[in-house]
Amino acid sequence: MKPTRDISRLVEIMAALRTPVSGCPWDLEQNFGTIAPYTLEEAYEVVDAIERGDLDDLREELGDLLLQVVYHAQMATEEGAFEFGDVVETVTKKMIRRHPHVFGDEAARSAGMAKGMWEKIKAEEKAEKRARRTARGQTPEDHGKGYLDGVPVAHTALTRALKLQEKAARAGFDWGAAGPVLDKIEEEIGELRAAILSGDRDDAADELGDLFFALVNLARHLKVDPESALRGTNEKFRFRFHAVEQGLLERGSSLEAASLDEMEELWQAAKAKA
Repeated sequence: MKPTRDISRLVEIMAALRTPVSGCPWDLEQNFGTIAPYTLEEAYEVVDAIERGDLDDLREELGDLLLQVVYHAQMATEEGAFEFGDVVETVTKKMIRRHPHVFGDEAARSAGMAKGMWEKIKAEEKAEKRARRTARGQTPEDHGKGYLDGVPVAHTALTRALKLQEKAARAGFDWGAAGPVLDKIEEEIGELRAAILSGDRDDAADELGDLFFALVNLARHLKVDPESALRGTNEKFRFRFHAVEQGLLERGSSLEAASLDEMEELWQAAKAKA
């Protein structure tokens, strides 16, 4: 097979990899569950390429992410559930339906997107999804029964906290400014201190979770994406720690041999630079 710009060829390649006997032994062993972590990893690598502004990497990472979609679709095809074409049809149908101001009749386009139309259309889609699940004999709970149940549990904890808060805010359940959120953070820190002093590890974990949730709330009010903020801090920490490591090597020392005071000195020097 030769490389191509035709998406159907990628579907054929994945089908060949999953063909018994002649396919790839590793690919043949996989299932939805074993592939899911790779799907998440590829999504994060797309974000990483975007944040680094590396469009060459972005092209490659988008391809890797697309492969994950094709991979899951191929496994679904083997089970007789759906095919890749069904995935494309579903998303195109959804986009057309959710944008009546773009794809609708003249009246819809001239009126524009009415306030709340997006949420109304999504609510209709969720109702239809629940009906399909019920028709298949599946239990519909936790799939749209409550106002917040539509927020996917597959998000990272920080992102899911943000999505839950954003949706609750649309219903009017929100602080009006960042100030009260800061007060809440201070309250949560006090409760965490008390839990730590009590020696109750479960209580401390619970209070720590509350603190994280409040910090996400602050990020939302500051219009800062908490995942991006933490990724930036992670990279800053990595850079500074690497500077500590390099500084020790220049002194003929190592991380294992250095004292905390030596590492702190080099850390502060790295911090002053960036």
